[in-house]
Amino acid sequence: MTSSVLQTDVMTKTDTRRLLAEVFEETALVLGGLVAVHRVDDDFVWRFVKGLDAVCSKAFRRVDQRDSAADADTADAESRLRPHPAIEDFLLKLRRA
Repeated sequence: MTSSVLQTDVMTKTDTRRLLAEVFEETALVLGGLVAVHRVDDDFVWRFVKGLDAVCSKAFRRVDQRDSAADADTADAESRLRPHPAIEDFLLKLRRA
């Protein structure tokens, strides 16, 4: 019997960082398109992008720390605020994928 090599779909850190950058860029472009078509309060856009930037930075940090902190995720405190139903629906779809 010959030995077979198991192939797995493992991404390198570089590939993961590139994918994250592409996803966040597309997200920013979607927001930009919505802002161009609809009247959106300037303060809302700045706050949204600031939050998006924080999420992006957190994602990159997690990728960079993946080897050194194997599954050392800590749960964030739950907020009393609830997300918009459209956002909540999108997040549920992502979690099911």
